[in-house]
Amino acid sequence: MFTTSKKPQTVVGLDIESGSVAATEVKTNGSRAVSRTAIAPLHPGVVNEGEVVDAEALSDALRSLFADHKLGKDVRLGVANQRVVVRTMQLPLIEDEGEIDTAVRFRAQEQIPMPLDQAVLDHRVVSRGKSPEGDRQMEVIAVAARRDMVVSLLAALRKAGLKPVGIDLSAFGMIRALDAAPTPEPAVGGSQDAQIQTTTLYCYLGDITNLAVARGGQCLFTRVAPFGMESIAQRVAERAGVSLEDARDSVLDVGLEESIDSFEGDESAQATRDALEQGSTKLIDELRLSLDFYSAQEGAASIERVVLCGPGSSVPGLPERIQVGLGLGIEVRMPNALQGLDAEDAARLTVSYGLALED
Repeated sequence: MFTTSKKPQTVVGLDIESGSVAATEVKTNGSRAVSRTAIAPLHPGVVNEGEVVDAEALSDALRSLFADHKLGKDVRLGVANQRVVVRTMQLPLIEDEGEIDTAVRFRAQEQIPMPLDQAVLDHRVVSRGKSPEGDRQMEVIAVAARRDMVVSLLAALRKAGLKPVGIDLSAFGMIRALDAAPTPEPAVGGSQDAQIQTTTLYCYLGDITNLAVARGGQCLFTRVAPFGMESIAQRVAERAGVSLEDARDSVLDVGLEESIDSFEGDESAQATRDALEQGSTKLIDELRLSLDFYSAQEGAASIERVVLCGPGSSVPGLPERIQVGLGLGIEVRMPNALQGLDAEDAARLTVSYGLALED
């Protein structure tokens, strides 16, 4: 999304959530090999729903994480919160980049619900072609983020001694990490844009729920829902009277698959199961709502598959519950580059890996 001009030899993708920080270092000299990974917990109240609450504590946590795991200092940061807006725009075909920027800003005043003088705005041309009427046009993704939110994140990184080389939507990182479909060859006499491509709903089940619809590796729609696995864990902690860390572990242990009778003697099991039952229903509702939002867009293509990732995809029985609730086929995936890691760690590192990949 927002990138510096000089590309370093290694980049650390950094994904900051309310309960933890995930970092994946990737060599960018053509190999795209993962060299180091790290995950560390965050104390409650440091970050809330993707926004910095305690900058000092976040800087301290990042400084320790990078020092302990000997990670490089060049960082590509992901953002995922409700102060980021993404819109797909259909514009007349424009070749000059400066003119595209002007056109996007003009259209953004109507389509993006935030004052542009208080926002950081960027765009990406997704495709060029012809409209059904035969007019030459292009499809553009515009991304706007509240400037104060971006500034607070960057300040925390710099105070930790890190060098931000780019800021990207976490949704874009998720798509890059999981989109394994090869780019199809253009038909003879045709164009790349004319190829039929799969439209996929990607869903990251983390502390929040991050959703993106993509086709051919390009994001067409994204939405962040504040409800996620952290909300479920907090409910378990309150009902069972256990620490938040123990509640997170209990969610993974109990899941939705085994009979609750098999957890006899575990006093928090019933509270965990109840929270997961209610939480899965709410997650399904959020997914349906997001699909409705997407479907209401002009020219929205039908969703052909759903890909789940993130820590919630490791909860036994949860992907199956979502599949039944949505009535769509569900595929749980993790990046091939992380296959050698513990499955739960790989799930948490998915977005940070995608953030480290250069476009």
